[in-house]
Amino acid sequence: MSRIGNKPITVPAGVEVKVDGNHVTVKGPKGTLEREIHKNISLEMDGNVINVKRINDEPANRGLHGLTRTLLNNMINGVVNEYTRELQINGVGYRVAKQGNNLNLTLGYSHPVVFEAPQGISFDVPNPNTIIVKGIDKELVGQTAAEIRTKRPPEVYRGKGIKYAEEVIRRKEGKTGK
Repeated sequence: MSRIGNKPITVPAGVEVKVDGNHVTVKGPKGTLEREIHKNISLEMDGNVINVKRINDEPANRGLHGLTRTLLNNMINGVVNEYTRELQINGVGYRVAKQGNNLNLTLGYSHPVVFEAPQGISFDVPNPNTIIVKGIDKELVGQTAAEIRTKRPPEVYRGKGIKYAEEVIRRKEGKTGK
């Protein structure tokens, strides 16, 4: 039995959930999200409570049960509260500046790296070494933060690069002279 999939989802006030076959639309104060759910999973609306059901206990359907419930819950939370992901830039001369909706990253290359914001994502740059990625789609926020991080991943000898704020970089010791 999926413990996560069996938990009911309570829809907060101000959020409208519309189920049309396998298509789910969630509309809230921050925006609208849509998703197709798998054909073996069904949703039952009972007032402001949603229950996720599966057709049988096959292993694939059991996995989809909890996944679908979590994705739907993330959609509902996203249209009420935006998701954020914070990145930090470490290194001499490494910095970020916001140009409209895009980021201008100076990362030690011979040229600045311009990162364009995808649809539904906004950036906040409180200081030259911090990037905050914001949006209502949790999956897109995480993917965008990961793509920014790949422009200069943190290296283990000096700690230079772009890292998540909560990430801990284990430092290695360099060569020692004899």
